[in-house]
Amino acid sequence: MKVDEILLQRLEKLSFLQIPEENRIEMINQMSEIVSFVDNLSQLNTDGINPTFSMENTATLLREDIGTVDRSVNDDILAHSPHAQDHFFIVPKIIE
Repeated sequence: MKVDEILLQRLEKLSFLQIPEENRIEMINQMSEIVSFVDNLSQLNTDGINPTFSMENTATLLREDIGTVDRSVNDDILAHSPHAQDHFFIVPKIIE
């Protein structure tokens, strides 16, 4: 896969990001390096290797899923909101 200006524009559109003009060449070069590295990985011979192979011989430890609430985190986040009330963001009504 070739990373060029057309692909970069498409990725910008899909991600809703805008890359500044002065960073575009650098971004294309970095993405080309990443794609090249992944292409190298696809050339590895994995015949005879179990797809569920793991370096660990033990099973994943499970824990009980217990929800917790730290109100100080909520307060810190809501402190940056222009409108908040009762630990919720206040947003404009969009459905009439």
